[in-house]
Amino acid sequence: MGMLILGLILFLGIHSTRIVAEGWRTAMIARLGAGVWKALYTLVSLAGLALVVWGFGLARQEPVALWWPPYFLRYVMWLLTLLAFVLLAAAYVPRNAIKARLHHPMVLGVQLWALAHLLVNGNLAHVVLFGSFLLWAVLSFRAARQRDRAHAHAVTYPAGSALATLVTVVAGSVVWVMVAFWAHGLLMDIRPV
Repeated sequence: MGMLILGLILFLGIHSTRIVAEGWRTAMIARLGAGVWKALYTLVSLAGLALVVWGFGLARQEPVALWWPPYFLRYVMWLLTLLAFVLLAAAYVPRNAIKARLHHPMVLGVQLWALAHLLVNGNLAHVVLFGSFLLWAVLSFRAARQRDRAHAHAVTYPAGSALATLVTVVAGSVVWVMVAFWAHGLLMDIRPV
């Protein structure tokens, strides 16, 4: 469990600089330069992610059950993860109505993804992993919305078009099908569908 927690601290910690240390982050970028900052950010992120994957694999070998989720929650998980993938796509497809309305769809997608996994996994490693991501995503969304309000004159989100929104929904749905029916089993050795 220690490796998982260390990985989460590194990965979510570096991704939390805008939440808890915006001034420090800005000063570091000014001091080091944007390229060096991005390189360090990437290295810490990759190291954290590697430790999360390794630590989670180790923790899954000795599961500590906290509760036994009812089977019907799998259907709720499928719906929430489908919505999460659509929100993830909305972060990248230009001029879609989802991003125009929600402004920060990626962290909302992470919230749904983490919540969905918490609903169907009742062991300690899952609670630590997905609970950490859920908490981070809630705080990240709140901080992003506060930044938007503080800079309301400078932050604009273009109106979405119907075609871009359709592309967003289709792309997110296709990726969800690929992950749910194939990639999740290949990568995690767990077949959710």
